[in-house]
Amino acid sequence: MKKALATLTHVVSESRNEDIQHHGGKTKRFCLRYFIPSVCLLLLISTYTIWDSEFLPSWGATVMWRHDSIITNATTATKYEDAAPASPYIVAYPHDYHFTVDEPEKCEQQKPFVVLVVPVAPHNRAHRDAIRRTWGSESPVSGKVVSLFFLLGLPTGEDAERTQRQVLEESREHRDLLQGDFLDCYNNLTIKTMLMLEWLDSRCSMASYAMKIDSDMFLNVHNLVDMLLNASKDKYMTGCVSNVAVVMRDPGSKWYLPVEVFPESQFPHYALGLGYVMSLDLPGKLVEASRHVKAVYIEDVYLGLCMRYLGIAHTDPPHLYSFNVDPVPYSHCAYSRLIATTTYNNTDIMSLWVDLKRPSPVC
Repeated sequence: MKKALATLTHVVSESRNEDIQHHGGKTKRFCLRYFIPSVCLLLLISTYTIWDSEFLPSWGATVMWRHDSIITNATTATKYEDAAPASPYIVAYPHDYHFTVDEPEKCEQQKPFVVLVVPVAPHNRAHRDAIRRTWGSESPVSGKVVSLFFLLGLPTGEDAERTQRQVLEESREHRDLLQGDFLDCYNNLTIKTMLMLEWLDSRCSMASYAMKIDSDMFLNVHNLVDMLLNASKDKYMTGCVSNVAVVMRDPGSKWYLPVEVFPESQFPHYALGLGYVMSLDLPGKLVEASRHVKAVYIEDVYLGLCMRYLGIAHTDPPHLYSFNVDPVPYSHCAYSRLIATTTYNNTDIMSLWVDLKRPSPVC
């Protein structure tokens, strides 16, 4: 019989609420932290045997997926002391996350000028296909290559295994999916964003720019490229920049942060997460800054905190109507001027895109 210590317990909590996003009329699924592990030291009596502590998991039971094999009910063996957030409003990052679906060579092969990364839920194939058929298909633009990728976490729920099989099949078909080994939910958007930055820094550093854009946005790729042809390639981030944002102290708010987590009354400047653009020297800098800035669950605010730590100011977009928080009613002239806009629910972006592409008098 061996004497030993330690077993790990975890609490899994979910929320099935859908709330209105703080930047406009669109909705996103909200879920609480899925893993909030707490470490307990137990003295085991001599009649018990235990596993070697080397194999005890720090995150409890997880599901790990690979292209060619599926491993269910596997356990991770990471040993990061910061793996357990001290608060549901703090995210476990930096952490040893990995890509379970990856396209490591595609940027090197395509040599893009700008990389479009669209965070999207694993089950939302319809949004991905709509983007592939419309603005995501536009390349080259003004002689510049535009590359498109979709960023996913792991699916959850009763249909998770079936959804994951569909994701792997879709990846084999389109070769444009990136998937990290974290659970895909609202409160993990910061993790999703930081893995995007890690991937851009390691896989696409040869590109000039990247844009993170939500899946329910409409993007005028030609106007984006035209803007970037005259933009700085150094310490550049633009989008819909928030200059004044009050920290929510109402515990009922989706964006509540308690004083002990974030004592300031206002957030620093940040680019709203619906769609922002950055020069490709920034991802590595932001990842490094994240090692010194406590990671809160509001992903766009967190990037603003990292930008402030680096002492880098945001760049205002060229026009007030370039990036739109509220949906812009479609007209050929309006969409010819903007870069990105949120859309109304059930918008047929195919019909908008086809009409926008047709020859038209100058507005």
